[in-house]
Amino acid sequence: MRKILHVDCDCFYAAVEMRDNPSLANVPIAIGGQADQRGVIATSNYVARRYGVRSAMPTAHALRLCPQLKVIRPDFPRYRAVSRQIQAIFHELTDIVEPLSLDEAYLDISDVERFKGSGTWMAQWLKHTIKARTGITVSVGVAPNRFLAKIASDWRKPDGLFVLTPSECDDFIAALDVRYLPGVGPSTRGRLEDMGITTCLQLRDVPLSILLDRFGRFGQRLYELARGVDERPVESVHVRKSISVETTYPQDIIGQDDCWQALQLLITRLQERVAHHGSPRLRKLFVKIRFDDFTHTTMETLDHQMTDSRFRELFEQAWQRRSRPVRLLGVGVRLAEQDDPHQLSLFPTGGA
Repeated sequence: MRKILHVDCDCFYAAVEMRDNPSLANVPIAIGGQADQRGVIATSNYVARRYGVRSAMPTAHALRLCPQLKVIRPDFPRYRAVSRQIQAIFHELTDIVEPLSLDEAYLDISDVERFKGSGTWMAQWLKHTIKARTGITVSVGVAPNRFLAKIASDWRKPDGLFVLTPSECDDFIAALDVRYLPGVGPSTRGRLEDMGITTCLQLRDVPLSILLDRFGRFGQRLYELARGVDERPVESVHVRKSISVETTYPQDIIGQDDCWQALQLLITRLQERVAHHGSPRLRKLFVKIRFDDFTHTTMETLDHQMTDSRFRELFEQAWQRRSRPVRLLGVGVRLAEQDDPHQLSLFPTGGA
C-alpha cells in the first residue's frame, strides 16, 4: 500500500506577490497579461476570486467583473526561486518527489520512518516548514494513490490538509460527485447525467463494455477511477519524452480568437514548465484540441524553438479541422534524444 502526498501551493504566483508586497494582501490582484494586449489571467488571489476572477479568463473580462482588480505581470525568475526553496524542503522528507510545475508536486512517503511514519504528521510538518521558510501557504492531500491525493489536496483549500486512510477510501469515492474525476469536464458530466449518473457509486453500476462504447478509451479510466484504482507511481527520475500543459474548461470556448487567447496562457505555463526541467533540447512542438463533441485533434511540427507564431500556425490548422466549440486545449513539446547533436536556443530573441 502506497502512501502519497500531493502538495499544492495556494494561488502561488499571487502568494509570492503578496508576500513581497504585504499591502496587496487584502486587494484583489491577478497575475497575467494586460487587457490592451489581449492578455489572460494566470492566477488570482482569493479576494479577486470572490468577484469571479479565474485563471484562463481574458484580462478584459476580469476587469469588467472587478474594476478595481490590480493586474501584475508575471515574474517567473522570482517564482522559480521560491519554487526551488519549496522543492528543497520536499527532499528533506523523501527523495521520491515528482514536480508537476513550480507550485505542485507528488511525494511518495511510503517508506519514510520519520514522524513514526504518519502521513498526517508529515503533511503538518511540510505545511509549517514551507510557511516558516518561504512565507507560502500550501494545501496537502494524503492518500494511498495519486488520484485520491490530488482530490484530497483540493478538498479544504486554501491552507488545507485532508487525509484519506485506506479504510476510508471506498466510502469517500462512492459518495464522490463524478465532476471531481480527472478528465470529466462539463460535456462528459452532462453525458453521464443523461445516463442517470452523478456519483461514483452510480458509475460503478455501469458495465465496462458500455463505458467503452460511450466514451472510448476514457471509459476504461472512468471504470477504474470510480473504484479508486490508480497504479501510477510517483516518478522522481525517469526519461521524459515530452512536456505539456492542458486545461479542460468549465464552459466550452466558442470562437477561434477566444481559443487563441486561452492558448497563450498555456504557452506561458509551458515555457515555465520547460524551464523548470532545465531547458532541455526540443524536437517538436504540438497543439491539442478536444472539441465539444469529444472529437480531438493534435497538430505538431519539427521545431527547436518555442514561439507564439509557430504555435499559432499549429493552432489554426487544428482549429480548421472542426471549427467547433472547444472543451480542452493543450500545448507541448517533444524532447530531443540525449545524443541529439543539435543544441539550439529554447527562447529565441523576439519569440514567445
